[in-house]
Amino acid sequence: MTTRLELAVFAVGLLAGVLLLAGVWASVLGVADYYPPGERDWRFYALWGLSHLLSVTLVVLGYLQWGSLGLPRVPALVAGGALFVGGYAVAIAAGLDLGVEETKCLEGELHTGGWYRYSRNPQYVGYILATVGFALAANATLVAPLCAIYLVWWVTLPLAEEPWLREQYGEAYERYAADHPRFLGRQTLRALRARFGRRPDGHVDRGPADD
Repeated sequence: MTTRLELAVFAVGLLAGVLLLAGVWASVLGVADYYPPGERDWRFYALWGLSHLLSVTLVVLGYLQWGSLGLPRVPALVAGGALFVGGYAVAIAAGLDLGVEETKCLEGELHTGGWYRYSRNPQYVGYILATVGFALAANATLVAPLCAIYLVWWVTLPLAEEPWLREQYGEAYERYAADHPRFLGRQTLRALRARFGRRPDGHVDRGPADD
């Protein structure tokens, strides 16, 4: 049975998630200039404050409601844990490639090396995997809808970012976007083969060093 505390935590998370989505979609539709903030103003603090609040509610609900969704606990925990750790590792590694300022949606430089040679948004790919993993591992009734909000948010963010990136980096970003998928695609596989492909003599060609 869901307790009042769990419902209260869920309500806070739901409000934070809805506000996050509303802000990003307002930017996508051109209704408001909210995301990406580009500088440390009220939009920056609202964005990260709401995001952290949603994350905290997920952790709390995962603890309070673990196993309440009814999935087999051990398989869900193992599979979810692997996805969460792997996805979060990718997101962190890609974030280090990009840099702190750019990761926080502030102005910086265009990065096309490292993890960004495989995807325009490797951090979001990692966070999508981590979010699915957390939902599985928590196996909690009220965690699932909040994770769904987070998934929509990760998928929507690039739609708001891309016009800003084109404005910031111009033709350089256009060329980069033309050759790299928004998330994952055939270009990702080609880049991976070029980076780690095996030659006929059995030697693994690791390609040029990352930018």
